[in-house]
Amino acid sequence: MNVQLLAHTPNPEEVIAAAAKLCYAKSDIQGLLDKLTPEKTEAFLEHLASLGHESPIEHVSFTFGIEGVSRALLAQITRHRLASYSVQSQRYVEKSGFDFVIPPEIEAIPEARELFLREMTHDAEVYTALRELLVKKHTATFLAEGMSEKDALFAAGKKANEDARMVLPNACDTRIIVTMNARSLYNFFRQRCCNRAQWEIRALATEMLRLVKPVAPTLFKNAGPACVKGACSEGSYTCGEAKAMREFFKTLT
Repeated sequence: MNVQLLAHTPNPEEVIAAAAKLCYAKSDIQGLLDKLTPEKTEAFLEHLASLGHESPIEHVSFTFGIEGVSRALLAQITRHRLASYSVQSQRYVEKSGFDFVIPPEIEAIPEARELFLREMTHDAEVYTALRELLVKKHTATFLAEGMSEKDALFAAGKKANEDARMVLPNACDTRIIVTMNARSLYNFFRQRCCNRAQWEIRALATEMLRLVKPVAPTLFKNAGPACVKGACSEGSYTCGEAKAMREFFKTLT
C-alpha cells in the first residue's frame, strides 16, 4: 500500500476558524483573518471541538493518492459518499499479469498462501486467454466495418477488456485518488480506524490520518475511532482495547 497526501486547502485551520467566527462577528472577512494569530486559531478550534460544532470544518479538503490496494477495499471506501473518487478503470486499462493484495492471515499460513497464489495465477491466465479470444473476434468485426488495422486492434483491445475483467478477483490491485472534506474525514476515521474495521481499510485510514495530522494538528488531534474521544461505538462488539487505542492514536506520527 502506498498513500500520499497530494493536496489540501492552504492554511486549513485558519480557514475553519475564520468560517466559524464569521457566524458571530460584525467584522469583514479580511478583518477576521488579520486577527487570527496561530494561538487564537488553535484556541478557537479547541472550542469548536468542545461544542461538537463540525459544520465549519467542511470548508477544508484533503486529496490522497492511493496505490496497491484491492478492489475489495474500493467497494468499502466508496460507501463514504461525501467524497470525490477517481479510480483506475478495468475497462480501459488492461490487467494482464495484474498485481494483487494478499491478506495477512493467508500470508501467515504457507499452505493457504500457496493456494492463494495458485488461484491468482490461474485467474491471470484465464483473463489473458479470454481477452485474446475477444480481441480476435472484435478485430475481425471492426475490420469488416472498414477500420484500419491499427484502429481495429486498438478498439478491439478496449472492448475485450470490458468483458474479460469479469474474472478478475477482489484481490486485484487498483489505484484511487480521493478527496474528502475534513468533516467527512472525521467520519471516515471514526469508522475505519476502529479495530472492528476490515484490516486493509483500517491500515489505509490510519495512514491517511498520519498524513493529515502534521498539516492540521489541532483539527485532527482527537481524530480516530470513536473511543479516542468518547465511548466505543461498537456496543457488545467492542474490541475491549479502548485505552490502548487512545494511546496509539494520541502518539500517531
